[in-house]
Amino acid sequence: SFNRHLHFTLVKDRNVATPRDYYFALAHTVRDHLVGRWIRTQQHYYERDPKRIYYLSLEFYMGRTLQNTMVNLGLQNACDEAIYQLGLDLEELEEIEEDAGLGNGGLGRLAACFLDSMATLGLAAYGYGIRYEFGIFNQKIVDGWQVEEADDWLRYGNPWEKARPEYMLPVHFYGRVEHTPEGVKWVDTQVVLAMPYDTPVPGYKNNTVNTMRLWSAKAPNDFNLQEFNVGDYIEAVLDRNLAENISRVLYPNDNFFEGKELRLKQEYFVVAATLQDIIRRFKSSKFGCRDPVRTCFETFPDKVAIQLNDTHPALSIPELMRILVDVEKVDWDKAWEITKRTCAYTNHTVLPEALERWPVSMFEKLLPRHLEIIYALNQMHLDRVAALYPGDVDRLRRMSVIEEGDCKRINMAHLCVIGSHAVNGVARIHSDIVKNSVFKDFYELEPEKFQNKTNGITPRRWLLLCNPGLADVIAEKIGEGFITDLSQLRKLLDFINNETFIRDVAKVKQENKLKFAAYLEEQYKVKINPSSMFDVQVKRIHEYKRQLLNCLHAVTLYNRIRSDPSRSFVPRTIMIGGKAAPGYHMAKMIIKLITSVGEVVNNDPYVGDKLKVIFLENYRVSLAEKVIPAADLSQQISTAGTEASGTGNMKFMVNGALTIGTMDGANVEMAEEAGEENLFIFGMRVEDVEALDRKGYNAREYYERLPELRQAVDQISSGFFSPRDPGCFKDIVNMLMYHDRFKVFADYEAYIKCQGQVDKLFMDPREWTKKVIRNIACSGKFSSDRTITEYAREIWGVEPSATKIPPPNLPRD
Repeated sequence: SFNRHLHFTLVKDRNVATPRDYYFALAHTVRDHLVGRWIRTQQHYYERDPKRIYYLSLEFYMGRTLQNTMVNLGLQNACDEAIYQLGLDLEELEEIEEDAGLGNGGLGRLAACFLDSMATLGLAAYGYGIRYEFGIFNQKIVDGWQVEEADDWLRYGNPWEKARPEYMLPVHFYGRVEHTPEGVKWVDTQVVLAMPYDTPVPGYKNNTVNTMRLWSAKAPNDFNLQEFNVGDYIEAVLDRNLAENISRVLYPNDNFFEGKELRLKQEYFVVAATLQDIIRRFKSSKFGCRDPVRTCFETFPDKVAIQLNDTHPALSIPELMRILVDVEKVDWDKAWEITKRTCAYTNHTVLPEALERWPVSMFEKLLPRHLEIIYALNQMHLDRVAALYPGDVDRLRRMSVIEEGDCKRINMAHLCVIGSHAVNGVARIHSDIVKNSVFKDFYELEPEKFQNKTNGITPRRWLLLCNPGLADVIAEKIGEGFITDLSQLRKLLDFINNETFIRDVAKVKQENKLKFAAYLEEQYKVKINPSSMFDVQVKRIHEYKRQLLNCLHAVTLYNRIRSDPSRSFVPRTIMIGGKAAPGYHMAKMIIKLITSVGEVVNNDPYVGDKLKVIFLENYRVSLAEKVIPAADLSQQISTAGTEASGTGNMKFMVNGALTIGTMDGANVEMAEEAGEENLFIFGMRVEDVEALDRKGYNAREYYERLPELRQAVDQISSGFFSPRDPGCFKDIVNMLMYHDRFKVFADYEAYIKCQGQVDKLFMDPREWTKKVIRNIACSGKFSSDRTITEYAREIWGVEPSATKIPPPNLPRD
């Protein structure tokens, strides 16, 4: 019947249909298989009334949905067959889908993996965020420079979302606060409507389909008409855009705080709409029931868990207090207890420039009631600290939610810590830094609050979907259980010396490389040597991620080849990809440097195909799915103590690339799982970085001591890579020499030496592949299923469930 349905949909307009028509027909056919399960899942939750998990995030970096849905519903073969019979190519149709790029990088992609795992583990979970009309910009490289282009991803419509106008909700801004005998009132506000769009989130073959609900801003129909009423009706209607701008565009900053009013509006918009929805669902707990069943909020934390993905949804804390105290008339202390038991906070970074610190003046104007509540909460908190540490004024200053200074600011991380019952970092080393430095005072006050939850990735998208060849070879040896229990990959340790298995794993990698090489040639007209080492660093461009260190290695290799062209070299294709925030000057310069080095290296006849340097344009989820399975070497080279976790590192590991990296983020735990000798670990540890800070980092010292480093820096400085603009890279060189917070030169020598070890192993394909197999076998810990199981048990107080909901064609029990 699947084939018949699809065939009918596709064939009736055969003579006029475009490939896009076929894509939409297929998407709608696949979507039909979701809908029955979706309705049944929600019905199931209403009947059982489980505790519901609300994952609040300003970013959901979902990528494409078609193939993921087919994989999770077990429909891939049926679709492939049906499409093939129509003389069409499934892969070609999949390429037509736009990525849903509603995120910047790690934080937004983590949210997407978590949704997949929560559905697969049968949790009653909801993702809540914003339906940005424009997601992360498309990146074009023009003359070596990044140029941004708007991501109009909804241009052709989105077959995966369902608008739910019946659940539209008002969100209030501005206004003033009145203290009356009946209680506090927030009045004279401006209203913006929040329109929900629901996207189904299927679990893996368990018939569970959860919901991601994204809010879109709509102006109410009387918007600005009351104020105008002087006949300027046209102007008033045009002004509706002001309200609707709230959900227009994703702020494109990764690990950087930009204190714009529109951004604060976005943060309150998602929080205010979501909390109304949460409370409505809590009150009317029975299926089909729109009337309140529960009126007492005593049980709220037993039925609701709110996870704050970073501080972006921190306003959930004062907003929940406002609703409980002002609207529901709950006693203040009781409301505070409920709020704390409900909310939990995930910290994603320790970089000071990334921490949200909002000006009090902006709050006063936009959210006057919330400012009052934050002041009251802070007072309560400081009274407690003062009682425990009498006379320690400096501690009070350090721990306050309000930072005094020229511009009084609200420290959102401090608000999250005092308003949550659990605070977690995202890798063990990061959680330790959180406890011992960033929130040291808070940890001393309430050590029981602080936890670690090492990140993970979903094995459905990041193994099954993107690397079916490898998944097949694994399943052949150990069965399919690993798909929902990735720790079963350990069984592969028995096959590390099995010649057939070694050959099969190497063969899959080679096929992936050939396929990616063909893609690069087709898309970018670059020809690469498929037997070269594919050396890949893909992630947002940031000084702390040290793409510059990678660049210096490329230049060093180039100089070595030039100085002795007859020597045998291990051929490499160095690929670097990632977007730079549009306002981040240094990141944009780094892209220009990479492309300029590539320009020289790739056109030097002495080099031939021994070395290529490629910048991967417009790196995004759908490109990650192609490049990661093809990579031999994964670069994870941030300065120790700066990358909270990293999740790309995990994707490369499970897909059979070896890691060259520092002891930072989850690299530490990857080395622990696989054995440090099975990764290429180099460079300073956190203690070394701290010691160097105490001593004082002097870049010139390294520049003068290391001839190869000096040569590379001098070439960049002199215009060797930018002959038409010799001073092009002066800012980069000046930064590296005199104010490099991330100490690139300090790790250069160890990095170059370690890269020599990589070359040596790569020349022995059998030993290389054995290490690859060991890495794959030891990657089980890095499944987001494991991560979510820990969140469920240790933060949300719920138990994952393996029970399958009966499919729509079977009667319910």
